[in-house]
Amino acid sequence: MASKRDLKKDINFVLGDIIEAVYVWEYSSKEVDPQMSDEIIDEAITTFDDLITRVNDRSVEDKKAHFKAINKELEDKGRTLIEKINKLG
Repeated sequence: MASKRDLKKDINFVLGDIIEAVYVWEYSSKEVDPQMSDEIIDEAITTFDDLITRVNDRSVEDKKAHFKAINKELEDKGRTLIEKINKLG
């Protein structure tokens, strides 16, 4: 892990791109179900808040392992959200 700042940027970019993809789907879809897309956006925002809170936790003993775990969770949550977007249509 390069730095705390880089991890925060990665979290912001990944989840921001996912939210943008949902908005693009809503804009381009003729059969829009806003409840489903809103749930994905809410989950992305909740994930963002959770991960940033964990990045800012100063009580961690092994920062390298902690940041690595956060990065892994970001990848897992990102994949899950992308799969949900793909199921929208």
